[in-house]
Order: sequence, then C-alpha cells, then structure tokens
Amino acid sequence: MSKESLRTDFDEAVEFVNNYTNPLPADFLLKIYAYYKIANNNFNHPGSKKPLINAFKANALIQARNLSPEEAMKNYVDLVNGELRNKG
Repeated sequence: MSKESLRTDFDEAVEFVNNYTNPLPADFLLKIYAYYKIANNNFNHPGSKKPLINAFKANALIQARNLSPEEAMKNYVDLVNGELRNKG
C-alpha cells in the first residue's frame, strides 16, 4: 500500500469515527487515540482537565510508542474497519 493510499484510508477512518454516534468502549477509544497521535507525530500532553483520563491516555501512548507513523495509521484503519464498519 502506498503512503498516499494509506493516508487516504486513515483520513476516511478518522472521519468515520468522528461521525460515529454509538458509544464506544474505552479501550477502543484509547487505542485509536494513541494511533492517531503517533500517526500525526503529535506527542503533546493529553489535554483533559481530569488527571485520571490523562494518565490513561499517556499509558496508551506508552504502549504504542514503538510504532512508526505508518504503522499507527495502518493499525487505526484496521481497528476501525474490524471493530466498527464490520459490525453493522
């Protein structure tokens, strides 16, 4: 898969998640949060006003820290396609 094709698939998966209206499990949200941040090379401190949420987000990033941006995009797309698009 080319980088351009991967970026297109990633952007479409992000849009799909942003428009998804059903509740999503916390573990799913934390995984896609980490993949999204890594895919976009954004390692800023989590911005929640709740320390516990920041701790969970930071932990998700630590668990995925060895992924390249391309691997993170692929994992994001695979997770969204496997968990959301194929369940409906």
